[in-house]
Amino acid sequence: MPSRSRQPNPESARIWSSDMIVSTGIDIVEVYRIRETIDRTPRFAERVFTAAERAYCDGKGAAAFQSYAGRFAAKEAFLKALKTGWRGKLSWTDIEVVSDPEGVPSLKITNEAARLMDATGATDIHLSISHTKDHAVAQVILEKRS
Repeated sequence: MPSRSRQPNPESARIWSSDMIVSTGIDIVEVYRIRETIDRTPRFAERVFTAAERAYCDGKGAAAFQSYAGRFAAKEAFLKALKTGWRGKLSWTDIEVVSDPEGVPSLKITNEAARLMDATGATDIHLSISHTKDHAVAQVILEKRS
C-alpha cells in the first residue's frame, strides 16, 4: 500500500524538534471601524502606522481601508502574543508590517516592542493576514528556535 505521507521518505521525517511555539495571538477587525476612525481622526493613521505602512495602504486604492485594518489586526495580534497588551513606552509604530517582494507580510519589531519580545525568549515571528471587504484578521505565532 502506498504511503499517505506528504514527506518523500516518511521514515526520515523529523519527529523531534527543540523548536517550540512560545505564544500565539489573533485579532479580527471590522474594516468600517478603521475607515470611520481614520476619516474622523486623521492623526490616528500617523500615530498607529509608519510612513511606509501608510504609503502601502494608500496605494491600494479602494482596498486601502482593508489593508489598514489588516495591519491594525496584525499589531493587535502581536500584542496578544506578547501577553502584555499596549502599555508603557510601547509605540504602535514599534510594530510595523512589511512585505517582501512577493507580497508576503512579516513584522518588523523595534524599540520597546523588541525588548518585550526578547523577554519572551522568542526568536521568530510568523504572521498571516487575511481580509474581506468587511473584516480583516491576523494571526501571529512567536517561536523559539534552538
